[in-house]
Amino acid sequence: MTVPRARNEEVWEGAAMGEGRADAAQVVGEWAERGRHLETADGPVWFTDTGVPDGASPDDPAVVVLHGFPSSSFDWRHVLDDLSARHRVVLFDCFGFGLSHKPDRRYSIELQADAAEAVLAELELDRIHLVSHDMGDTVGGELLARDLEGRLAVEVVRRVLTNGSIYIDMAQLTLGQQLLLSLPDERFDPGDDGTNFRAGLSITFSEHHPPADDELDAHWALMSREGGNTLLARSIRYIEDRREREDRYTGAIETHPAPLGVVWGRLDPVSVAPMAERLVEARPDAELRWLDDVGHWPMIEAPDRFAAAVLELLEA
Repeated sequence: MTVPRARNEEVWEGAAMGEGRADAAQVVGEWAERGRHLETADGPVWFTDTGVPDGASPDDPAVVVLHGFPSSSFDWRHVLDDLSARHRVVLFDCFGFGLSHKPDRRYSIELQADAAEAVLAELELDRIHLVSHDMGDTVGGELLARDLEGRLAVEVVRRVLTNGSIYIDMAQLTLGQQLLLSLPDERFDPGDDGTNFRAGLSITFSEHHPPADDELDAHWALMSREGGNTLLARSIRYIEDRREREDRYTGAIETHPAPLGVVWGRLDPVSVAPMAERLVEARPDAELRWLDDVGHWPMIEAPDRFAAAVLELLEA
């Protein structure tokens, strides 16, 4: 996914949308109002907490969602109502993404795991279900590794993992991702208006569920906020961490004792289907649910089926 041009943080309409679709700006603004910022040592982290639903117990585990690259927790708005009707759901934006702080620095998996722990501590959570996608799978792997070392302050009760390159040697990275990784780990602004970002995102969807224009516009608005689009050559470095420390992250995903469910879009062109099969081979007690006509973004492409599969696995 190539790097688009920076925009000022305060601009939501017009330039931040490329062609100025105000409806996407409104959607993003409404999403922002559902959460708040938490001040951390590394800067503000945006998060939202749906609270305990009617009929549920405050002692039930909260569902903590870890989003992927190059998007944000905004991906999950399509399934949030279904999930939050039965569970307390907590979503946050990793550093460099969405509504969280976007410093000009190297972005590591450990940094994002620290952000997750800060949110968990702020909400005083002690038991969670971990639900993750794409880069979030690796952030989750680091949290699980910390738990295995006795360094995580919460109990992970169940896990659901969806499309992400947990075996990086099998990943079919897009040309845009390869380009970003070939650049120096520094800010880069080619002066694009978001067209390349939208195109790079679009090709990772299944042809059965192409993204709507307003969906792409909203993701561009969130990425270009605070100049995050000029930091994509920095925020994508999590892939280097994956390559260097896969034994740690994927090892924890494979071995952590919490029950594991896997929901996978079978037509994902990047995190290809054999990854899910390899994970289940390594973890034979894991339950796998295929979404046969879905690509890399199951929570956007098939939200009803995806939410149903996640709930089934969490409540098994």
